[in-house]
Amino acid sequence: MPILSIASAILFGACQSSNKPVDNAASANDESQKTTLVAYFSASPEHITAKVAKTLAEATDADLFEIVPEQIYTVEDLDWHNEQSRSTIEMKKDSTARPAVASKVENMGQYTTIYVGFPIWWYTAPRIVNTFLEQYDLTGKTIIPFATSGGSGMGKSGEDLKKASAPNANWILPGKVLNGNPPVDSLKVWIETLGL
Repeated sequence: MPILSIASAILFGACQSSNKPVDNAASANDESQKTTLVAYFSASPEHITAKVAKTLAEATDADLFEIVPEQIYTVEDLDWHNEQSRSTIEMKKDSTARPAVASKVENMGQYTTIYVGFPIWWYTAPRIVNTFLEQYDLTGKTIIPFATSGGSGMGKSGEDLKKASAPNANWILPGKVLNGNPPVDSLKVWIETLGL
């Protein structure tokens, strides 16, 4: 096999492994199994919500899970000025839209606290976050929403998610907008106020 082909295979394998969701199977035999999960959906090319989620996972010593859509959102899909764009149709014209998620958390049962992060779309959470929540029995689990936003606050995003997708969870509302990728220390201060 030519060296270039070997290098390409190694690089391809590395790229694949870096996009894997939380590997709960690997931690199943670990006695120090984590009970906190940070799950997030990040659609922008700048990965703003992803950066915040990673910092929050560090601050809470949590596992991290990216909510990846089966059909990735393109720049055109995210054009909120276009009445026919995918995101506009999902958010303004079809409240029952549930875009498919590419993978699931393998052992959701181990988590007692779940931070759910997303960008604010049309003053609430993107519909794919509903899809994610509706895949699991979240009865009794504590859920804390967090968001990134270009200008609006949390609005009723947490209440909307609770009502539509996880009414039996223990929600800490309204949640918090975390713009600008706040440092770990400031996130720890916020976490302390939650009384977990």
